[in-house]
Amino acid sequence: MDFTGKVAIVTGGANGIGRAVCEGFVARGGKVAIVDRDAEAGEALAASLGKGNAIFRAADVTKAADIQAYVKATLDAFGRIDCFHNNAGIEGKIQPIVEVEEATYDAVMGVNVKGVFLGLKYVLPVMIRQGGGSVVNTASIAGLVGTAGMSVYVASKHAVNGITKVAAGEVGPQGIRVNAVCPGPIATRMVADIAKQVSPNHPESVEANYSAGIPLRRFGKAEEVANLVLFLLSDLASNITGGQYTVDGGRTAVPSSGMAQNQN
Repeated sequence: MDFTGKVAIVTGGANGIGRAVCEGFVARGGKVAIVDRDAEAGEALAASLGKGNAIFRAADVTKAADIQAYVKATLDAFGRIDCFHNNAGIEGKIQPIVEVEEATYDAVMGVNVKGVFLGLKYVLPVMIRQGGGSVVNTASIAGLVGTAGMSVYVASKHAVNGITKVAAGEVGPQGIRVNAVCPGPIATRMVADIAKQVSPNHPESVEANYSAGIPLRRFGKAEEVANLVLFLLSDLASNITGGQYTVDGGRTAVPSSGMAQNQN
């Protein structure tokens, strides 16, 4: 996976999976625009990756003006956009459908669906002009199966998989590939927050209970998802588009209770 001379944008790039992708992309010769709401972490990551290798832009991915601004900043800094990890997402509250507030629905769908849509809307034209590119949207195994208590998040990630298929069909003739990754539980801030919501008094029990239903018997690591993302962004995946690829330790291969089920 050689990204020498290539440029990537990574949304949600300051922490977790996005951070691991930024680090892996630069380590393989590329340059990256880190996009996130967390300015402190984003600026620190850009500095650690080295001057000339990375820039940081704070953005709210639900706002078209912010997306246009990070696209422009990337072009101003590096002159092109070859790869796009459309990764920013939030989990929302864990609760039954009948208890979900409209504001929670709007917030989750805004970041997870509108943010992905707007990213595609403004990045794809650059790739079309260049005559090629590769996009990886971050979905989830929640985009493949349901989990009690996570109705809005599940709906949002099903939407990400759907828009991935449509985009792949639309821009394939222009030499642009669009795929999605579907992580299972990964040891990140988001999954830790879900565990605290599910079992405030014993969040560590959530990982133990859920891991028992995973064939590999553990949560994944951000770097393990990043490896899949980087492969799909690379020329090694030159005939792969429109797919949804799990990185979940086998979670969706076997029946199991969801992480958000009530636990003691």
